[in-house]
Amino acid sequence: MLADKQEEFKRTINNAISEVGTELMEQRNAVPALKNFRSRPGFRWPSAEFNMELMRPPTISQKFTWYVLEEKLKRSLNNHGLKNLKFEFAVVSGNGSSVPELKSRGFMKELEKEDSINSLTFIYPFQPAPGSDLENLVADETMWLIVPDVKGVALEQMHWMIIGAVFFTLMIITAFYVTVSALLRQKKMSEIKNDFINNMTHEFKTPLATISLAVDALRNEKVIEDRSKMNYFSGIIKEENKRMNKHVETILQAALMDRQEVQLNRVPLDVHILINEVLDNYTLQLAEKNGKVELQLNAQNDVIFGDEVHFRNLVSNLVDNAVKYSREDLMLKITTHSTTKNLIMRFEDNGIGMSKETVRKIFEKFYRAHTGNIHNVKGFGLGLSYVKTIVDAHHGKIKVESVQGKGSTFTLEIPLFREKDHP
Repeated sequence: MLADKQEEFKRTINNAISEVGTELMEQRNAVPALKNFRSRPGFRWPSAEFNMELMRPPTISQKFTWYVLEEKLKRSLNNHGLKNLKFEFAVVSGNGSSVPELKSRGFMKELEKEDSINSLTFIYPFQPAPGSDLENLVADETMWLIVPDVKGVALEQMHWMIIGAVFFTLMIITAFYVTVSALLRQKKMSEIKNDFINNMTHEFKTPLATISLAVDALRNEKVIEDRSKMNYFSGIIKEENKRMNKHVETILQAALMDRQEVQLNRVPLDVHILINEVLDNYTLQLAEKNGKVELQLNAQNDVIFGDEVHFRNLVSNLVDNAVKYSREDLMLKITTHSTTKNLIMRFEDNGIGMSKETVRKIFEKFYRAHTGNIHNVKGFGLGLSYVKTIVDAHHGKIKVESVQGKGSTFTLEIPLFREKDHP
């Protein structure tokens, strides 16, 4: 593109110089035609040589000053779209002399540079038309024109083109980036959807299979006759039914969060009492992991203004998360302390921990750390997303710290209840 612009630039300057050269020769040659000249009767010229010398037109350097020639060149270049073009020029005699007869102020300086890469030199010979009266009568002259920094001039003329090219290139790159990002998001959503469907299928299939086995057992005559066995299998059906209802509630909560329709029925809430009640419901799960809970409920003020149901689910999800993602001999440490404005809660466990990538995505909906095809950790990937939503709804903050193989710590900061704010 730059080479093409330079060629176009050369053609334009050549055309401008030709116009100036033609104009100069026309003005220089404004003398009577010798072939048509008639002398008075009885008058004779002293000699033919004197006649020719008398009628010889002046040279360009004799006829014009350097200022006039410079103005003519500027006007012609401006007419050809080369406004404010820097140039130097000279008129050199054709008698073999290298000394210019007429030159601009900076011509010799540019000539001495001899920079053939970054500058262009144009040569225009002043020659009369073949067969004219002035042929062999006028001294040969040549006009030199030097244009420095041709590449810079060409680039300056192309700046709008370059800006446009850069702009459209950026638009294409941006469109490509947006398209690829959309495709990657679609792929990610597809993977999340498939994982969710697989998890949901497994979570519902397990209790349904258990209920089916319990129903078959209840039809057995020996079980029908044994009241204790009847109660045992009926209890299994009831527990599995509760489990399915819990899954349904989890999915419905996710749908409500997605539509941002979480409605809080906020009341003054004693968090220490709520934590103890939640832990009572996890006695069996903790026993299965040989787990222990260390409580350090040191907050002097533990009353918040919150929704009891949602906040209970929040604490339950954090405890359930610690139990699910732990090995044997689980150690769960729950501590609280209060500041003048907030209640600080910490849930610290010695579980399997999380990688840095998992920590960044842990609060995303449906996200679960990949464990291959092993389905040893149940859930839909909605628990911590729900926790984050409820914390935000209570105008609180939550952060997580985790080291893979050592455990995780969730820290919550919830505003305390103040009567003057909630009369």
